[in-house]
Amino acid sequence: MSNTTVIAPRRGFDLTSSAFLLVAFLTGIAGALQTPTLSLFLTNEVHVRPAMVGFFFTGSAVIGILVSQFLAGRSDRQGDRKSLIVFCCVLGMMACVLFAWNRNYFILLFVGVFLSSFGSTSNPQMFALAREHADKTGREAVMFSSILRAQVSLAWVIGPPVAYALAMGFGFTTMYLSAAVAYVICGVIVWLFLPSMRKVRPAAGTRLEAPRTNRRDALLLFGICTLMWGTNSLYIINMPLFIIDELHLPEKLAGVMMGTAAGLEIPTMLIAGYYAKRFGKRFLMRIAVVAGIFFYVGMLTVHSPALLLAMQLLNAIYIGILAGIGMLYFQDLMPGQAGAATTLYSNTTRVGWIIAGSMAGVVAEIWSYHAVFWIALGMCIITTFGLWQIKDV
Repeated sequence: MSNTTVIAPRRGFDLTSSAFLLVAFLTGIAGALQTPTLSLFLTNEVHVRPAMVGFFFTGSAVIGILVSQFLAGRSDRQGDRKSLIVFCCVLGMMACVLFAWNRNYFILLFVGVFLSSFGSTSNPQMFALAREHADKTGREAVMFSSILRAQVSLAWVIGPPVAYALAMGFGFTTMYLSAAVAYVICGVIVWLFLPSMRKVRPAAGTRLEAPRTNRRDALLLFGICTLMWGTNSLYIINMPLFIIDELHLPEKLAGVMMGTAAGLEIPTMLIAGYYAKRFGKRFLMRIAVVAGIFFYVGMLTVHSPALLLAMQLLNAIYIGILAGIGMLYFQDLMPGQAGAATTLYSNTTRVGWIIAGSMAGVVAEIWSYHAVFWIALGMCIITTFGLWQIKDV
């Protein structure tokens, strides 16, 4: 009798935690099935010019920022975040169905991207709900969030090769319908197993004070994370062309380098989450930036495949800490605003992509692919000055 009493609460707690892990993975998979093949889809299926492909990425980033910021503020002020996540999953599923069968560029850009922006917002909202749940239940928030973030990284290790296999083997309709199924399963799990955290009126007073106190640091952190994600986007856009066209190395090396970095990011996030309490988030972010500086110096000087692969450890430290600790840093600087903080962090990725997308092609065309890494190194150095101005939490 006493045995069942001991096991029951643990099973309930584990079920909620497992549901969060599964939702993190599925929202990651839904994105990882769509994003890597998008330029190929627009070129081969929608039949648009390269300039229109670039405009699609920029437009989707801008629409995504507007949608996610609107939902973030609303989710922190009123309603149940759980219901919002389910709503976002439904709209994400509708976007996937539209992309599966529609081939009109402007309908996809204005309707499809609008719907998919809601779908992608389910991920930061899930992290916000996880933070609120951890705070309420007394769970270690840093480590829990780091494990959740690692699930998203795992999804991005698995998702892209599966996306290409589905698109090349069965067609884009099958690939987008698979992403739609991921959203449906995710919505069902959220509805059945994630906790409801309804907004309580008395907390409103504290929520108003927090942004005023930490506004400068939150804006500074936004700039820091944007620059860091911007350098990573420059690397992702530029590296394959640099490896193939300038270093004349095998094409598959670029894929192996990306896969190696993604795999190493997972243990990096978990280790950073474990030590965050002991050393502080600012110290870990400084380690990340130093690793980033060494990494881009290496990209400018190293040309052997073995060393390029070895340097992915530095890249994993740089991006792994940013991905795992950056979001928590925002949440600590904006207490009582988990949704706004998490979405603000996720938008640094979008803004970083806009910056990188507009710079990478121009710099490579005027100078070389090699020169793009000088820009990335300069952005890393600017980031170090910002990190010395921000307060620790």
